[in-house]
Amino acid sequence: MFWKNHDATANHKPQYMSAIFYHDEGQKKLAEQTRNEHQKTQRRPIATKILPAKTFYDAEDYHQKYLLRQHPTLLRSLGLNSIELMSSVVAARLNGYVGGYGSLKKFEVEVDDLQINEAQADMVRKILTGRRF
Repeated sequence: MFWKNHDATANHKPQYMSAIFYHDEGQKKLAEQTRNEHQKTQRRPIATKILPAKTFYDAEDYHQKYLLRQHPTLLRSLGLNSIELMSSVVAARLNGYVGGYGSLKKFEVEVDDLQINEAQADMVRKILTGRRF
């Protein structure tokens, strides 16, 4: 899934680079193995770095749930502060949907589990179908 959901051949500044961070040799070997398999499907060399996990820093607030932030009415309706937004499973799921990483059909299957209100669900439906709200 990791390799299929981004361009692993793109070179970016360090703060935006594609990377896999491993905690042990097993994770490192798995990352290298999957990278090597994926490389066979690419024309350009893979730029994704495979690095040991060290201290991890959260991104700045404005990067958190970036795709959801592009829909401020929906975001405000969730009533989450910055810390809650970072850890919210609902915000993470909605971030994916509004970013185009899920279909209306999948959303309808999951909507009750998200425990959002009908107005919020309608906003997501409109985003997924390209309608304005």
